[in-house]
Amino acid sequence: MSWRGKGLAGAGWMASIALAWILYGVSGGSEVASISNANRSTTPPPADQTAATHRVYLPLISRDVCQPIPGASYETFWVINPVSFNVADNPDYNLLLLGYVPVNEYKGLVDYGGEFDPNAPQFRFLFGDHRIPVFSNVYKNNGWDWENHRRLPPPPGWPPVSIAGFAVSPGEVIYVPDSGYDIGNGFDALVLYADPQQLTLKYTGEDSTVWGYTVYITGICVEPSLLALYQQWNANGRWRLPVM
Repeated sequence: MSWRGKGLAGAGWMASIALAWILYGVSGGSEVASISNANRSTTPPPADQTAATHRVYLPLISRDVCQPIPGASYETFWVINPVSFNVADNPDYNLLLLGYVPVNEYKGLVDYGGEFDPNAPQFRFLFGDHRIPVFSNVYKNNGWDWENHRRLPPPPGWPPVSIAGFAVSPGEVIYVPDSGYDIGNGFDALVLYADPQQLTLKYTGEDSTVWGYTVYITGICVEPSLLALYQQWNANGRWRLPVM
């Protein structure tokens, strides 16, 4: 049996994972957009960008943390406007660089109102049993001083919570949050950033967090072969990245 890019990682030795749907206070401002545009490559991708690569059979996570499961597979896909800057050093991509702090707010689902998007990523699909998870804690991300490249205190005001921590079992397999969106060939999201303990997923084909849904997942043990695939294509100019 194999998975087609669905499993991402194990929950590591931690008792919770952190999930951020939208990084409020960092992405979406005109300053961030101008920085991204200044560093983005303008060379168009090859004409056959709709075609995925040949399937690469890479294992997922087993109950032994970071041990592969034979038969799993991931693929890569052409990226729209790949950036040329070091994404590990950019808090729009690297949530742990930005950081976050616990807040004394309600630990559970909250209706913020606004329009309803039936195609939005659903965090219950992080888990194999599709459960509504137990909220272990809630957080707010820090702000960022772009000129001096350093953290600032969390931005005041709404929303009171931007990151949620979910209770998990050590070694539990974590999956890509499913959505109603398709970036091509049936895939939901690009892996915009990966390191041994976090992933950043983008639900459009652009190498940018400005538009569309971006999901940040930390407190995990990223499957080594998925991490190696990301590192390979990140080093080769990000023209292709792993897709889920």
